[in-house]
Order: sequence, then C-alpha cells, then structure tokens
Amino acid sequence: MQITDWEEIKAAKNAALEVLIHNAHGPYQGLPRTAGWGYPEPYTRDLMFSILGIAVSGNHELIMNIRRVLETLAENQTEHGHIPSLVHDREDRGSSDSTPLFLLGAAIFRELSGEHDFLHEAVNKALTWMTYQSPSDRYLVTQQPTSDWRDEQWVLGYGLFVNTLIYSYLRLLGKDNTANIVRHEMSRFTITGDVMHKHVHEGLVVKHKPYYALWSYKIFSSERFDLLGNSLAILSGIASPSRAEEMISWIEEECSGMRERGELAVDLPPNFFPFVKPEDPDWHARYELYNNPGEYHNGGIWPFICGLYVAALVAAKRYKLAENKLMALTRIIKVSNNRDIDFGFNEWLKAQDGKAMGQNWQTWSAALYLYAVKCVEEKSTPFFDKIRHCPDGATCE
Repeated sequence: MQITDWEEIKAAKNAALEVLIHNAHGPYQGLPRTAGWGYPEPYTRDLMFSILGIAVSGNHELIMNIRRVLETLAENQTEHGHIPSLVHDREDRGSSDSTPLFLLGAAIFRELSGEHDFLHEAVNKALTWMTYQSPSDRYLVTQQPTSDWRDEQWVLGYGLFVNTLIYSYLRLLGKDNTANIVRHEMSRFTITGDVMHKHVHEGLVVKHKPYYALWSYKIFSSERFDLLGNSLAILSGIASPSRAEEMISWIEEECSGMRERGELAVDLPPNFFPFVKPEDPDWHARYELYNNPGEYHNGGIWPFICGLYVAALVAAKRYKLAENKLMALTRIIKVSNNRDIDFGFNEWLKAQDGKAMGQNWQTWSAALYLYAVKCVEEKSTPFFDKIRHCPDGATCE
C-alpha cells in the first residue's frame, strides 16, 4: 500500500473516532446514539457490533461508555433472559439477534477489561434464553422473519447470521464443547428433497457451493448469499481455511460479474445477492417500498459489513486483497447526502450507483471501519484470532 493510501486511511480513522465521540451521548438516558443526527435511539445490535471498533480504538471514554451500555442492557433484561432491542427500553422485545449480540459483546468486554466475571448473572440468564430458542431442543436456534438486523427481509428458521454469533460467543466464553457441536450441526447440508427423514437434521452447507445458506428449515432453505453471516463464519473459524479461500474467490468472481452487468458500482460486495426481484418466488409485496433490488437489505452496500469482510480477508490471510478492499471502503465512507461533512460514514449505499441512501455518521459504520483498519495494520483479527483455533491449538477443519 502506498504512503498516500495510509495518509488517507489515517484521516479516515480520525474522522471515525470523531463520529464515535460525537455519538457517545444521546437523548435517551445519555446512552450512545445510533447515528449522528438520525437514529438518536440506542439500538442494541448497532452498539454491540460497535464494541469491536471501540475496543481497538484505545479511547478510554468510549470503552467506559460501552461498559455502561452493557450494564444497562443487563438491567433491562427480561425475567427469562432476553435482551431488548433498545438499550433503554425493556419492553422493546422480539429481536432474534439482540441476545446473542449481547453475549458476544459481554465476552469481548471481559477479554478487553480482564474482568472474567463481568455481568455473570446476566450472561448466564442470556445463555439460558438462547438454549430455549431451538425448536428441536438441539443447538442451532431459529428465528421469525424480519427479527434480526434485516427488519425488512425474510430469514426463516435456522438463520446463518444468528448461529454464527452463537458459535462465536460460545468460543469466546470458553464453552468449546457446545461450540463444536454447533459447528458440526451447521456443517450438515441443507435438505433439498421434498421428504425429511427423522434421522436427517437440517444444516447450512449448500451443495456444490463454497458458502453457507442464508437460512434453512426442514425441507426449505435460501441459497442466496449473506455477506455478514459468511464473513463471521470465516472470522470465527466455522469455515475451514480451504472453504474460506474458495468462498472469497467465489465472492470476488460474482462481484466482477455484477459490475459487468451494471448491478454493482463499487469494488465491495453487496450485503446480499443475488438480489430478490419482483418475479422471484421469495419476493414480498412490502419489498417494493423499502427493499428493491440493490437497496437496503436486498443488496445494499453496508459499510459496517464491508468492514467485517475486510477482517475476514485478513483472517483468510488474503492480505493484499484486504488492503485493496480497505481502500475501497475508505472511499465509500466519504460518500454522504450532506455536503457539509467530509466523511459520511453512511448507513448504506445503493449497489447500482454507490449513492448514499441511509443516515450519515452511523455508529457501527465508523466503529467497524476502525476495526477493519486495525486488522489490516496488524494482519490479525482481534478477539477472533484465538477462536479460529481448536483448544489444542490446531486450526479447526
């Protein structure tokens, strides 16, 4: 990477830190806001993801602020262990990813602070809640449509993203035996026949493709590609090194094809593809309002997810490609719909033209940029490096 590139990255890092400091105190009990001007609320999932960037920032004020977020979530935890979708509102429930993200965030904070019993009671209650989210009383958990971060997209049954979170927090919390069973269950193939035999269990591996299915449940599944879930599968070690290598090559080849067809205007993958189109059987009428092809959850470019993709490239030792994608990410975080700011750190961009479509100064966009830079700088992935290896020190296969 050229010196001028690193100078550009340094400026972007400073801007990302400015965004996080600006957003550190919002109008709801002084808790962090989710975006600089829009989204004043403290959304649990956004702030839990932001822990990764805050943890590597070295900023004591931000670290103490995220500690308060975790403690407030514990205070607002339900009787049965569920974590609310809004940090300050214990009645805002129903999210499938808020509880696993809390467990991931608490595990990361334990490692960061050295307080290995941090929020011990709340963590145990949350683990119990997650145990009961499996309808088969096994290890993979299910979800209702639009209940994870994709609140305008259907993910039904065993979702890849939520189950990668489960594997990750189990490994970080030292629950390796259970984590290994989760990984084994995910490694089963999705069921493609019309008949489900009693001895056959659903999995998330797609036949003849290197990535994991978006979701599966009994004889149903979606083989569309989920960048967030698959990036976490690489980062956490669910995907073996050989599968990770093959997956990354597949992603880059597919993106090249999308650019040739005019479906992708930037050098970064959409969060989801192929896009769902009105003529497809998995199209829903509401998508016409919020989720058109190449937009929002149906293929938009999300900087926070791209930051995790950069980290996944580092995890797969694709260092040169990681540098190239970091520079592409540095370019798109400048894009905004406000001419008065130099860095937009926008929520999401339209795939076909790279236009900023969401809120500027998004907390998780800034935080995951910092995390991506740290990964590229150090050729390591903080907090994930140690869980990509089995307890005996060997790389998990």
